Amino acid sequence: MISGSIVALVTPMFEDGSLDWGSLDNLLDFHLANGTNAIVAVGTTGESATLDPSEHCKVIEHVVKKIAGRIPVIAGTGANSTTEAIELTQAAKNLGADACLLVSPYYNKPTQEGLYLHHRKIAESVEIDQILYNVPGRTAVDMANETVVRLAQVPNITGIKDATGDISRGARLIQQLAGQIPVYSGDDATAYKLILVGAKGNISVTANILPKMMSDLCTFAAAGNEAEAKAINDLLAKLNERLFIESNPIPVKYALNKMGLMSNGIRLPLTYLSETFHSLIDEALQERNLI
Repeated sequence: MISGSIVALVTPMFEDGSLDWGSLDNLLDFHLANGTNAIVAVGTTGESATLDPSEHCKVIEHVVKKIAGRIPVIAGTGANSTTEAIELTQAAKNLGADACLLVSPYYNKPTQEGLYLHHRKIAESVEIDQILYNVPGRTAVDMANETVVRLAQVPNITGIKDATGDISRGARLIQQLAGQIPVYSGDDATAYKLILVGAKGNISVTANILPKMMSDLCTFAAAGNEAEAKAINDLLAKLNERLFIESNPIPVKYALNKMGLMSNGIRLPLTYLSETFHSLIDEALQERNLI
């Protein structure tokens, strides 16, 4: 089972929008050296929505080759077209990914039955571990706990990323699933609380900046050490909040560039961090001695 701190990795780019492979290698080395337990390549934070299919696959391939089996690689392969999601998931399997992360179909707002049939079809079409991803704040559709429980019966569906930030709901989901598939937090600010009640890790934006601290937080929470987990969470609180001051991954890409870890590039319709917020991110980075 994949567990612990799972970074939702950014996709580094130059200012002209081209992909920065050298910075991607540097970031992967950074995570390998600092306790990250798994990598999500080309998820939301990796700007999957702005990469074309060829680039999407090239990033997955590059990450798989660089990681070389040292930790699991999860490929973001969700789409609002079932056919497209199947094609991306098959490509990720062919490229050697260990699992795929499939966001709920966005924009077209399927019913709960549509969500069930969408994910079941992908799972039946491609033999690779698949993690559901419920993030209603970005997709405009919310996968009900009952739908997740139905999908947990489907072979190849091996987890869910719960990015609702609702701890009581997440706790109920963990109880309803009764260990059939693991639940992962998708909300940095509340992740340790969800792990304390049975989640198996955190798929994290903040881990891009402080991988060791997020890894330690997950370790303490998984061991039931609430005091130590909360102490780390308190130290991360300002970053957890400010990395979402504009749409993710705008702030985290600004922060990584400010830290000297990658070049300064992002693709439209995403924009560079508004100057109004530079000082707020800088302050949070300075507080943790990152700049």
